Formats: sequence, structure tokens, C-alpha cells
Amino acid sequence: MPFGPVQHLAGTVRGPKPHNEPVRDYQPGSTEALELGKELTRVAGQTRDIPIVINGVEVQGRPTSEIRSPHNHANVLGNLAVAEQSDVRSAIDAAMVARHDWSRTPWWDRLSVFLRAAELVSGKYRDELNATTMQGQSKTFHQAEIDSACELADYLRFNCFWAAEIFSDQPASIGGEWNYADQRGLEGFVLALTPFNFTAIAGNLPATAAMMGNTVVWKPSEKSALSSDVVRRVFEEAGIPPGVINTVHGSGRMISDIAAADDRLAGLSFTGSTTVFRQLWHKVADNIDHYRSYPRLVGETGGKNAVVAHPSADPSALLTGLVRGAFEYQGQKCSAASRAYIPRSLWHAIKEPLIELVEALPVGDVTEHETFLGAVIDQEAYQRLDDAIKRANALDSHTLIAGGRTASEEGWFVHPTVFQTEDPRAFTMTEEFFGPLLTVFVYDDSDWNTVLELVDSTGFYGLSASIYATDRTAIAEALGQLRDAAGYVAVNDKPAGAVIGQQAFGGGRASGTNDKVGSPLALQRWVSGRFIKENLNPATSWRYPYMGS
Repeated sequence: MPFGPVQHLAGTVRGPKPHNEPVRDYQPGSTEALELGKELTRVAGQTRDIPIVINGVEVQGRPTSEIRSPHNHANVLGNLAVAEQSDVRSAIDAAMVARHDWSRTPWWDRLSVFLRAAELVSGKYRDELNATTMQGQSKTFHQAEIDSACELADYLRFNCFWAAEIFSDQPASIGGEWNYADQRGLEGFVLALTPFNFTAIAGNLPATAAMMGNTVVWKPSEKSALSSDVVRRVFEEAGIPPGVINTVHGSGRMISDIAAADDRLAGLSFTGSTTVFRQLWHKVADNIDHYRSYPRLVGETGGKNAVVAHPSADPSALLTGLVRGAFEYQGQKCSAASRAYIPRSLWHAIKEPLIELVEALPVGDVTEHETFLGAVIDQEAYQRLDDAIKRANALDSHTLIAGGRTASEEGWFVHPTVFQTEDPRAFTMTEEFFGPLLTVFVYDDSDWNTVLELVDSTGFYGLSASIYATDRTAIAEALGQLRDAAGYVAVNDKPAGAVIGQQAFGGGRASGTNDKVGSPLALQRWVSGRFIKENLNPATSWRYPYMGS
């Protein structure tokens, strides 16, 4: 049944004004670092069972696969239950049963669940979320904190605020009639497929659809299942009713095949690779004649993000932006810097400092405070990056200037790597690697406008970009030329690092549908409007005045 204890307050309900969760520093020896250290030890010392949960009930007796730490792949952190086809169908059915009451629950009651979840994320479960993200996804103290604690709490708080504005926005009414908008959840269920690289995104995709009145089948990445299960428990403790978000693990292909073939599919919320999103789009297209309505497809996919420097750029700022932008979280961010265009005069100033800095970046166990890069997520990622480095090394047009080393004995370690290329359209400048690999093209200072055209026309992505310059004319020229090349542009900053409530993130071209996840634009995608006109003084004659008496 809908909650409804405060329905009489509908006209006066105001959601709390959101704020960005403060980022903790975790300085060595601090209380917060010591407490998280205890939780890291606890998580590493146990093997958790990660269940399938349908209609609030754990499914028993399913085969399992092991979850191992990327930076210590001998350490088994969990056993992940693998869904069968019948489980996926049961999850869809449970979502459809729950839809009736949940979609009719007053919006402020729905949002209160997720506001409570934000408090649990930033409080009671903060250390566990950070520790499981660090151990299971090989994130450092800082990278885990800005993701699983701060960004997830920010998503929940800001989305609730924007949702309240959407639901409260009502049309005007003239004399003799009353108009109102009914922002309904979609007719059917939403399939949420979430990635390994951000715990916050794993929680945000199912939560965004659910807070707008939808019920969800959620398939987290098996590579982040440890932290995703903590998110699931947060939602349950916050009061999400059974069946609203159903969690299934296993084959993404099998799960999406079953969901796409079901005529009740109402939407797909996806973050992942461009290749997979296009495959999902094909599946939906193949079934388009059978759906009850046109499914909403929302996808944030790959990127080949450029750092473009003008001769007027600050060398120190550019150096920091390259290192942080390309190598934080091992480059496993869709927004990571992957290609750089640097004028020759500036390259002479920063080349040696860049080499020295990259070679000195600490790579290793993320539970050690001095570590800057952990391991890449798994053996497949390790092998892909190792192959890419060897392939680039074999090209006459490429010079390895830093890094290039890999090691897999203990963990899946790929050292930060920088190539310089003479071919601006080589595969290193067009293909996404999702790892700590940066390629630099050096251009003549006089070719600024030509290189902007080159950046815009190279590759198929359009996610993020950085412009480094102090010349205001150059900044304006770059923003103009690159207007369609990126959905998020940072001026004198790295291309990664958008903050919820301050910069909305997303891109076009092969980078996705640009629905700006974590903004009102994304929330609007998960409702279907119904406008209602009530005539307070209905006509009683069919004749119009022009017809005479």
C-alpha cells in the first residue's frame, strides 16, 4: 500500500536543500584513517557471500564465482551468486508487482527513503563502502572517498531535491478550469546495468529510476559486486520496499536478452562501453514491435578525452592536470585524459618534469597511504593494456617516454605510461584503453587553430576535454571549435572530476545519450507526464456563438 501518512501536507512539502558531502583527507595517523584501516583489515580477512535478492528475499542454491582483490588476486573477498534465467524472469515479475503501489506512493515518501540512504552512506556505512571499494576495485583512500562516500551521497541528495522540483512544477490554470500534471513512472520495469569503476554510479542508476516512481531490475558489475552489495543493504535499511529494486548477478548478455525480449521493458539505464551499449540498442530495436511502449534508453559510455594546451598555458597546472587526469584510478574513468596536444614551446618545458613525475608515481597496494595507482580491475584489462603498450612500442611513429612496465605476479599492475607520437590519428589517439596510458602529440605553436580542428575530428567520442590556456581569445576559440566534441569541458583543469550539483556530466557522439546523469535532465527521463484538465464550468450546448441563435 502507498505510505500516505502525510498526504494532507502535499501542498507544503519542501525537500531539504542539498549540499556536497565534505571529503575526508585520511591523513596517516588520523582518527578517520585509523577507523577505515580497521575496516580494510576486516573486509580483507573475510569471504562474503554476495546474494541475488528478488522481492526482498535472498535466492538460495545458485552457483557462485569468486571475487578477488585486483591488487592481491590471491585474496578471495567474496563468493558471488550467479543468476539463472528463471531468476531474471522472477525479478521482472517482482518489479511489476511492486510497481502498482510504488508508483502511487506520494513522491515525498519515496524521496524520504533515498534521503535516509544518503545519511547512511555518509555515516554508518561510510567506512564499509570505502573499504569494499578499495579492496574490491583497487581504489586509493582519496579515490574511494570521493566516489563511494561523497559522490553517492551527493547523487541521492541532489536527485531528491531536483525530483521534488519536477513533481512540484504545475501548469497554470485560467478561470473556469483547473490543470495539473501527473508525473508518472514509466509503464513497465527499468533494467539498470551498472559499471565497476564507480560505486556511486552503481547506486545512482537504480536509485534515480526508483525515486521517480519506477521499479528496477539491477544488474551490478561482477567486478564491483562487493561494494554494490553494501549499497543494496543501504537501500534496504533506508526502507526501500521489497520488489522495487531487485538485484541479479551473472551474465549481462543473458540478463539483457531476457529483459529486452519482455514486452514490459520500459527503460534501460546503462553505464559501460560503447560496444555493449550499441549491442543493447540493437536488442531493443529487434523487439520494438512487441513493447507496450517505446523503452527509454539512457547510456553513458566511452571516451577518448583530450587535453589541449595553448602556448599561453601555465606549465605547472598543465603538468598536474596531465598526471591526475590520466592516471588517477589507473585511468579507469570514462573521463580520464587519454590524448594530449601540446605546443612545442611548452613541451620543451614540461617533457622532462613529466617523465620524472610519472616514473616516480607510487604503484601498489591501495591500503598503503603513499600509493597513487593501484591495480587495473582484472586479468582481461591487464592483458588488453599490456597488448596496447606492445603494439604502440612497435610503431616507428611512437616513442615510449615513461612507464611501459606491467607486472601480474601479485596483482594486475600496469605502470603509468606515456607515449609521444608523430601520428595524430594513430590508434593510441583514437581507441579507448581504459587504463593508465597517455599519448602526446606535439604541434607547432603557430598551428593552434589547425590542432583544434584535429582534436574535433579525431575519433568518435564526445565525452570530456580540457583546455589549458591563459589567453582568453584562445580559450574562446577552443570552446567554439570544440562545441560538439565534449559534453563536459574543463578550462585549466583535468577532464575528470565533475561534482554533482556543480557540473553535470555526460557526452554525445559515441559517448552516450548525454542525459547528464546527476542532473534534472536525467531525472526527467524516468517519468511519463500526464496532464489533466478539469472543467469547472462545462459547456451545456454544442453550438458556438459564430453560428448565431
